[in-house]
Amino acid sequence: MPPKPFKPPSFIRPRPPSSGGDVPDESIAKKPRLDSALSKPASPSLAVSTPPIRRSLGSSYRKPLLTVTNAVAAAKSAPNAPVSDGKEMFFNVLWRKQTTKKHKTWDGDGILVIQGNQCTLQDMAGKDLAKTTFKGGDIGVGTELFIGGKEVEIDSVLAKSAYMSGKPFLNVSSAEAAPPSVVLPVTKKYKAPLLESTVLPTTNRRVPTPRHAINPDSFVLPRPKGRQAQGKTLVDVVVDPFIGRYLRPHQKEGVQYMYESIMGMRDFDGTGCLLADEMGLGKTLQTIALIWTLLKQTPFWEEGPVVQKALIVCPVTLIGNWSREFRKWLGKERIAVLGCETKKDVQDFKVGNTYNVMVIGYEKLRLLQEDMKKLKFDIIVCDEGHRLKAVNNKLAAAIRSLSCLRRIILSGTPIQNDLGEFWTMSDFINPGLLQSYATFKKEFEGPIIKSRQPGAMKKDIEKGKARSEALTALTRMFVLRRTADVLSNYLLPKFEYVVFCRPTAQQVQIYKALLDSPALRRCTEGSDMSAHLQAITALKKVCNAPSLLLDKSKDEEDDSSLYANLAKVMKGFGGSGLRKSGKLQVLERLLTILRGVTDEKIVLVSGYTQTLDVIQDLLGSKGMSYLRLDGSTPSNRRQEFVDKFNRTNADEAFAFLLSAKSGGAGINLVGASRLVLFDTDWNPSVDLQAMARIHRDGQKRQVYIYRFLTTGCMDEKIYQRQVTKQGLSDQFMDQKKTGGNSFTLAELRDLFTLDTSTECQTHDLLGCTCASKGDNIPDAKDDAVEIGVDEDADEDLLEIELPGFKKASNVTGEEAELDVNPLRKKNRMDALAEYIHVSPAVLAQSVESDESALLLGSDDLTSVVEDDILREIMREGDVSYIFGKKSG
Repeated sequence: MPPKPFKPPSFIRPRPPSSGGDVPDESIAKKPRLDSALSKPASPSLAVSTPPIRRSLGSSYRKPLLTVTNAVAAAKSAPNAPVSDGKEMFFNVLWRKQTTKKHKTWDGDGILVIQGNQCTLQDMAGKDLAKTTFKGGDIGVGTELFIGGKEVEIDSVLAKSAYMSGKPFLNVSSAEAAPPSVVLPVTKKYKAPLLESTVLPTTNRRVPTPRHAINPDSFVLPRPKGRQAQGKTLVDVVVDPFIGRYLRPHQKEGVQYMYESIMGMRDFDGTGCLLADEMGLGKTLQTIALIWTLLKQTPFWEEGPVVQKALIVCPVTLIGNWSREFRKWLGKERIAVLGCETKKDVQDFKVGNTYNVMVIGYEKLRLLQEDMKKLKFDIIVCDEGHRLKAVNNKLAAAIRSLSCLRRIILSGTPIQNDLGEFWTMSDFINPGLLQSYATFKKEFEGPIIKSRQPGAMKKDIEKGKARSEALTALTRMFVLRRTADVLSNYLLPKFEYVVFCRPTAQQVQIYKALLDSPALRRCTEGSDMSAHLQAITALKKVCNAPSLLLDKSKDEEDDSSLYANLAKVMKGFGGSGLRKSGKLQVLERLLTILRGVTDEKIVLVSGYTQTLDVIQDLLGSKGMSYLRLDGSTPSNRRQEFVDKFNRTNADEAFAFLLSAKSGGAGINLVGASRLVLFDTDWNPSVDLQAMARIHRDGQKRQVYIYRFLTTGCMDEKIYQRQVTKQGLSDQFMDQKKTGGNSFTLAELRDLFTLDTSTECQTHDLLGCTCASKGDNIPDAKDDAVEIGVDEDADEDLLEIELPGFKKASNVTGEEAELDVNPLRKKNRMDALAEYIHVSPAVLAQSVESDESALLLGSDDLTSVVEDDILREIMREGDVSYIFGKKSG
């Protein structure tokens, strides 16, 4: 056969035949603009389609191919997939600045939010990068847009619920799990070569054996999983039975929780945790059990223990307490604990191997920071860790400089004033988990606080609720919180009473003289705010005892002084009148009855040493024995006083005078069964810490705690602010359903007033409809009042305003009107719904109208108030109102 003629190859593809003539070249179209191109149909010149290329199918017939759709990919790539609703759309996007580079790269990830006709581009820190107007059109995955000078490409659809929760802005990544291993079936049993023919004896390799034998009562900690365990031989970690036998169920749970957290076994990227148990649940014992276990054991076979050196940072008053607790639970031989006070102690800890645990005070650590950097610690525990609450805290910076990532915070009151403090502690134990504070404040703290304000708009409430739920779910990963209810099986019940004491006539006159002073008038009018802190302190002293201002009353040379009017008023009172106050009269009666008819002892707490002096004089005049612990007490004698009070009877030490800030944390005063909090601090955690000194392990009696407030005066107003702050803490720490703040901003600003016409201003402001007879609080859910607010208002114009001082000239008419609108009653009642509300005057009237009760000589107080001594005091008329609660 003759060869075929040579045909040179052609690199030009032949054009298919066209019936309609040549099709003009398609011009290169620009990327559409979101505000113009998307809202107009495509140009006719761009809509001409290229005719399909026809190919010969041959003579054999083939069935058409079936289309296989990936459901997940289709949901992600469908350009017109439904997103949220018609008014709101959310997308994950890539963005970059406009550039003419040939090889373009993206500057970062972002979120595209379309709400109505407003389009906003945000970065992953929540910062607004660009805004424009959206005029409609179909957009979806793969669409490229121009927004305010930024090129944007939509990557995927973002669910509205995910955006509202704030999760895209958080740096939360679960611990990666190891890929599942594939186990092939064994076809033939392995046979070691020469094993049968050798003359050498066979020896078994050491089998992984835990340090302590495992039996039904053993406390075995979980093994690592996933990548942590990959390629390693594991062994069980068993808590030493010497200390494990003393752990209660909730304490075992706490030890396991901390172990999993610092070993990186929980579902977050970090090795820190916050043990936020209420006071008295044994946080110290749980920590000692954990440290002792880590010092001796590891879950990885044939490796050294997890921890070689441990550091405990605490208030200076608790250094001795930690050393005693280690000796109490482990003895003197098992472990050596060094209480660090000087540079020499640091050197001793570094050189020798005698000490495994160092206990140091916060301030001493900051002073010895450079020397401490030379030491290597494997775990750091911060007791009373709420001291690290400030964003720019030098103490936290000093601890971070030690380069130890295993960090534990112990605090019974982690949220004291705001969520910013909580972010600081969270970022300390797990850096970066909640992003930067600027991002956290914008995406979480701001929306949550805004939604809790009475009168908040509906969209703000919806967004705040979603962010609150997301933050609560996240905090559960590294925060463990249990309340004192877990001790109900071990301790007798605890009764808490908020006692509102009527002010005396002398107090009312002195209080009014201060309110009428020129300095305070300038403060309330807004012309001079320099005197407001001085005025608050003076009014608090009047509530405690007018005699505390006796020295100030001599300052009558300056007519513009805060105390200009005091001299004239106080001259008319004798010394005994100045030493009396409503709270002192109730306290005197309480001490007299308690000492006369019982053998119980009492703790008396105040935040002022001058007030403790007044109470001390009262005890001395009654011939009652007492001990005192305040800031002037030598540190080496503090525990001596505590032990003496707990061991002796009421004849030797009937009362214990305690400074709230100097000794209100970490000490056990179980020798007393009653406690009086004589004055109120702005920070609710200070009061909670002080009130938790007696209801703890070792208490053998029922506990009665009294919080004294002067009706209608400054300390009642401070208590109202505590209720608002505590509601925020309850929402995140105890997962309680709190609807919002209990008081409006106008009510919280109302500091410098005196209300003598009320039995309880707090109860009046709550709007409670109860009969004040100790009955169950009516559910106000059905009576909720919605406040009408324009939902289309620009939320950027709404500033987040927190409770504080404000000039009267800056309060607009609309704001004042909003403040006096009726609030949701449910939100108000959440704060004190757990308490009974009792008015002695109301109960007395009901008895007078009930002839049978008069004949029997009984009253309703017996069935409402379970405290015999408080009932007797309420009948005498010095108490205007009480809130009561029983727990346990």
